Amino acid sequence: MNVRLGAMMFLQYIVWGAWYVTLNTYLTATLGFSGTQAGAVFGTTAIASLVAPFIVGLVADRFFATERVMATLYAVGAVLMLLVTQVTSFFAVYTLLLAFCLCYFPTIALTNAITMKNLADPGKSFPPIRMMGTIGWIVINLLVGFMHVEAQATPFYLGAVASVVMCIFSLTVLPHTPPSGGGQRVTLRSVLGLDALAMMKDRSYLIFVIASFLACIPLTFYYSFTNVYLNDVGVNNAAGKMSLGQMSEVGLMLAMPFVFRALSVRGILLMGLGAWAVRYLLLAYGDPGPGVWMFYLAILLHGVCYDFFFVTGQLYTDQEAPSHLRNTAQGFITVVTYGFGMLVGSLLSGYVLDMFSTTAGSTVTRDWPSFWWSSAAMSFAIALLVLFFFRSPAKIRAKASEAAPGAEVPA
Repeated sequence: MNVRLGAMMFLQYIVWGAWYVTLNTYLTATLGFSGTQAGAVFGTTAIASLVAPFIVGLVADRFFATERVMATLYAVGAVLMLLVTQVTSFFAVYTLLLAFCLCYFPTIALTNAITMKNLADPGKSFPPIRMMGTIGWIVINLLVGFMHVEAQATPFYLGAVASVVMCIFSLTVLPHTPPSGGGQRVTLRSVLGLDALAMMKDRSYLIFVIASFLACIPLTFYYSFTNVYLNDVGVNNAAGKMSLGQMSEVGLMLAMPFVFRALSVRGILLMGLGAWAVRYLLLAYGDPGPGVWMFYLAILLHGVCYDFFFVTGQLYTDQEAPSHLRNTAQGFITVVTYGFGMLVGSLLSGYVLDMFSTTAGSTVTRDWPSFWWSSAAMSFAIALLVLFFFRSPAKIRAKASEAAPGAEVPA
């Protein structure tokens, strides 16, 4: 069973990783979109993240078997991916990619759910299975970089093929998982996790939520335009090199238990935000010649940036939430970050890129150092917010069943 679930995760993230990293390179270099237009298209993923809980809550949890819902979404998504390759206008690309994301993003929650339901010990078995998704992301980006197709429509074709494979895989390999929420009432409040708002009576947790929302803005600057930037300055195989970020993420995950023993939540969050500021400065001052080491280091810092802030934040949320609100709290923080935060970041990143760009005829010149400086400044300001207002001394602890109460060991 674990092999089948691991293969599912591997394919799941190939569907996404095939086009996500190189999307704005294709939009700006090939289709000639402005930074604002590219940022808006990139933001379709955030809109889909906001809508996905409704699809899962209203359809998958109540009416149909999970694997059949997934197969349908993948089949429709494959068609939409192919259609994206056939259009060039902003409206058409935006509409089709939004429709694709509305099909794909619910499957992230569904693959997690189908995994949890079919594991005897999710706490022990889920992490290595989920890690197969990161490996899938790395593999597909290495392939895209090796093929030198970052500015072409080929990544969308790869995503379409992977979607078809996932459709067939869902119907023929995955275990039957019937709906578990039949007869239950689904409300807007429960879907968005608004019951978790009570947790923000704790000022430190309120600061964490605000910081998480704000942190997604400079994070989206990186996701949206790093591949565009590296290609613009002449870095070869940029997509392949960017996969080093996911490799470092895997490595840092293995080190997190030791970090949890040594540092408080506040300290870990500050290290993550500090790494973000350093990463953007490295991108600002690096070059494809003697300074290429700065690009490599900036990419490798992704593990610290992501794991130290977001993974720690998810565990901190789980730890602080009352037992009956843990799932609700995770849903709430996901909507705040991957929904609202990344939507604002996608729109703002495109606007800022255009602000630092000049056009002479058909030639667009971008002031990339200023673009990355603005990202570094935002990250530093968020770090100051956490430094001065997040006062909780909490550490990430093991569950009561794993250690004595109050023991400071990794969760």
